[in-house]
Amino acid sequence: MDQKEKVIVIDFGGQYNQLVARRVRECNVYCEIYSYRTDIEQIKAMNPMGIILTGGPNSVYEEGAATCSPELFNLGIPVLGLCYGAQLMMYVLGGDVQQASEREYGKTELTLDSPKSELFDDVPEKSIVWMSHNDYITKTAAGFRTIAHTANCPYAAVENSEKKLFGFQFHPEVLHSQFGSQMLKNFVIKVCGCSGDWRMEDFAERTIRQIREKV
Repeated sequence: MDQKEKVIVIDFGGQYNQLVARRVRECNVYCEIYSYRTDIEQIKAMNPMGIILTGGPNSVYEEGAATCSPELFNLGIPVLGLCYGAQLMMYVLGGDVQQASEREYGKTELTLDSPKSELFDDVPEKSIVWMSHNDYITKTAAGFRTIAHTANCPYAAVENSEKKLFGFQFHPEVLHSQFGSQMLKNFVIKVCGCSGDWRMEDFAERTIRQIREKV
């Protein structure tokens, strides 16, 4: 099924990957999940409007850890990294990621930094987000700025607005993150430029019709 407007989720083995895709679809944007092993040329051929990198169980600096091509961040396509995905983005682009002195798990108060990022439109200065990580970003890659922090995580959210690259150390896709759905909506609609007119019902009907035509 070819969709003109598509956001792809790249799976690094995290527990919330299907939930990330569901949140995108709730924004009325078509979404598909692909393995991190998917070839960069295949990704380019899909011509997605945006790319989301999921969380994962590894540390980015471990030998054999799930990774991606640096070219992914130079396609001119907006990319949002979540947890491991954010750490991987920083690591691949020259930032630093280290093991935290204490694992951060659970609800945490997020504070937005100025100037306010487009990702945080209609999000209050302080809100609750869900953290689940052993590592954290200790230095951003060149061209990035911090757009939000928590008491224990100075780089809770980062962005390179020129290249439209973004990273969240927290999980906006889970319900514990109060305004997480709004943040994801801002990414797919405002940053990626999706129209938000896709409907699951229409997609299902079209798929059934195509199957009937083939048989």
